[in-house]
Amino acid sequence: MKMLKPDLALIRKYDQPGPRYTSYPTALCFTEDVDKEELLEDSKRETGPLSLYFHIPFCESLCWFCGCTTVITTDHDRSKAYLDLVEKEVNLFLPYLQPGRKAAQLHFGGGTPNFLEPDLIRRLGSIIHDNFSFQPDSELSVELDPRRLTRDHIRAFAEMGVNRASFGVQDINPVVQKAIHRVQPTELNTQAIEWLNEEGFKSVNIDLIYGLPHQSVESFSETLDEVIDYDPDRFAVFSYAHVPSIKPAQKILARASLPPPETKLEILTMLTEKLTANGYVYIGMDHFAKEDDELTQAQRNKTLQRNFQGYSTKADSEICGFGLSSVSQTSRVYRQNYKTSDLYNQSMANGILPVQRGYILSHEDRIRREVIMRLMCHLTLNFEEVSQKLNIDFPHRFSREIASLRKMEEDELVVITPESISITELGRLFIRNVAMHFDAYLQGKENRYSRTV
Repeated sequence: MKMLKPDLALIRKYDQPGPRYTSYPTALCFTEDVDKEELLEDSKRETGPLSLYFHIPFCESLCWFCGCTTVITTDHDRSKAYLDLVEKEVNLFLPYLQPGRKAAQLHFGGGTPNFLEPDLIRRLGSIIHDNFSFQPDSELSVELDPRRLTRDHIRAFAEMGVNRASFGVQDINPVVQKAIHRVQPTELNTQAIEWLNEEGFKSVNIDLIYGLPHQSVESFSETLDEVIDYDPDRFAVFSYAHVPSIKPAQKILARASLPPPETKLEILTMLTEKLTANGYVYIGMDHFAKEDDELTQAQRNKTLQRNFQGYSTKADSEICGFGLSSVSQTSRVYRQNYKTSDLYNQSMANGILPVQRGYILSHEDRIRREVIMRLMCHLTLNFEEVSQKLNIDFPHRFSREIASLRKMEEDELVVITPESISITELGRLFIRNVAMHFDAYLQGKENRYSRTV
């Protein structure tokens, strides 16, 4: 794919804070002023498959770019007590599920899931399989840290059925690695991939980040040359989200040499061209996958969805999140667990599910969510299709939003016809800006998001 290189004026025009739309409304709309029991009761109305998420928050050291909810410790005994609480949370939640529902997905995120010792991983697998059954084509995946990884970690996850893995490389340049407090020699990456292949994992995803200190187009091109040789099935290439007001450790990076927006976009243009030239399909925003990958097929079949784990192949699943800070989602509500260990532990000690905040979607919210997710996942929006699905006259109901996109059309970022809106190849670089035109909640929240470029 040959990307059109935007000029500097275009970058400055559209470089603004904006959501990544892993949900709509976004997490900034979640509130503690909501009936927690109503959030939970909504699961009783659901009948579709489950997507299970388990958050393992522990890390031995903090990567200074990180925006995740983590607990920094070298005390591995803490994970034993944590699993006790997770098991209790599962048991408290099960009565809210209708009998017979099966899981289509399972994902372990963090933090560092392989912070758990192999025996604890096996115990977690028993907790899950004792309480949930899975569809035959289920997708079970885990995030790993090669710096803390042993072959027995991988074998323990494989024993519970996990066959997909992702791990962060971020950048192979030693100067960048030192600046972000994540030194990860190449040998660890290749060893992890070798073990995963030998233990029967059928898919490997590599995470990279651009926009980190000391990165340039040339240096990141060298990183790509190496990681392409790893031959992963997918790449997630994230734009570094600099939000030091939320993540204070990022203030350390602010003192380093962060690349300007125009350099970041040049890197994105370069990496898109390089990855697509090497057989990867640009799914959208930050994801690339091989031609025969399920992610690529889901986009072609228009079954791709976007959630708090990024792009996903399992549409219409209820997300059930367990552990610190995890987010759950039904067709009508979002709910999120406590983000601090003290509050999570206290709630569980009292036998109360640790829901801190949430959101109940209105009818208008669900309409706008469908519109935004179609744009984010399919890169096109057919007016007749969405009108029929949502029982609305889309061109009439969203005439103001369509009109507001005309300036983006003049900049060749979208194509608007009487039948549809389509995002151009150049427009993919500004896909968040396109979606923002349909967001009813942006006003007053803009500066709490990362920048779109």
